[in-house]
Amino acid sequence: MLAALAAADGPVATAELRSRLSGDPAYTTVNTILFRLYEKRLVTRVRVGRHYQYRLAVDEAQLVAGRMHDHLRYASNASSVLSQFVQTLSADEAQALREILDSPGDTP
Repeated sequence: MLAALAAADGPVATAELRSRLSGDPAYTTVNTILFRLYEKRLVTRVRVGRHYQYRLAVDEAQLVAGRMHDHLRYASNASSVLSQFVQTLSADEAQALREILDSPGDTP
């Protein structure tokens, strides 16, 4: 859901966001998740008519990277976790990671 919000050009209504998600989730499910994200201050919302429109309030890359780092901290063997993670990367993802590691301090 965060990726769909990040990809949106502006605020989106629940119904529009629902249409962008795979798996055909129920409207009420999407609305509940958006409300929880709003409570956590991860999204902002504005009332338009009878409904709200939502926008991502945080940088998606920073949010996901922070979560990955949090999970890695709890691993008893971080090297093993990283190895498993790298083995699951697509060719494009692996190439992007190589470019990032070859350019320390520069963010693409």
